[in-house]
Amino acid sequence: MLAAAQRLRRSTDFAAAVRGGRRAGRGAVVVHLSLPTPDAATVTSPEPARSSGAEQPSGPARAGFVVSKAVGNAVVRNRVRRRLRHLARERLAELPGGSTLVVRALPAAAEASYPRLGADLDAAIAAARAPRGRRSR
Repeated sequence: MLAAAQRLRRSTDFAAAVRGGRRAGRGAVVVHLSLPTPDAATVTSPEPARSSGAEQPSGPARAGFVVSKAVGNAVVRNRVRRRLRHLARERLAELPGGSTLVVRALPAAAEASYPRLGADLDAAIAAARAPRGRRSR
């Protein structure tokens, strides 16, 4: 289970990560990764306003999950969400503090095995973190 400080809960947090982050899809997942910028860390702190400033200013890396009804019924969606949450917990430590990760499960995630979900998540995070090359048209 993710700690409370590591979870995205508000729709505005999800929207900010999806709008401002880099998107990468691999296999059964699509990842939206928003990395902190040094100057924006003080402006948009992921911590609630009531918390004290004893922690680092950027806060911990946080994750949220989107598993729509297209994935399956409630039992299947919750199983996929639990698997992704466990996989993401292991990978959040590798992300810089203040990062925001949104993992969206595609319908193929319902039939995917745990190792395949892990491989897809690793590949998607690596693609989102990689520097963007120039695209020729």
